Amino acid sequence: MQVLLVDDERELISTLSERLSFRGIASDWVTSGEGAIDNIKEKQYDIAVLDIKMPGLSGIELAKKIRDIKPDMKIIFVTGHGSAADFEAGSVQSGEDYYLAKPLNIDLLIEKMQEVLK
Repeated sequence: MQVLLVDDERELISTLSERLSFRGIASDWVTSGEGAIDNIKEKQYDIAVLDIKMPGLSGIELAKKIRDIKPDMKIIFVTGHGSAADFEAGSVQSGEDYYLAKPLNIDLLIEKMQEVLK
């Protein structure tokens, strides 16, 4: 499994990448939507884990661009803002996408990653 982590919180995303590595999951991380697009064009990823609220491209805008470039790539959204009900009510239109709230539970994240790849 190859994962791209995108979050503007550098410490959080680097720690998450490290924790995934300890579990045997390869990941790269970037701190912007623009950086994510560059990585996605250059490398093959199975899953993108996207923060919804970021400066520049939001996670939702980034997801739309990812779908244009790699339509089969799975996406998991994470945010520290709002509730799951708020998010699901209007932000995501695809049944392939998942929403997780921060702070992230690493076991739950890995479980969701495995689910979307089935």
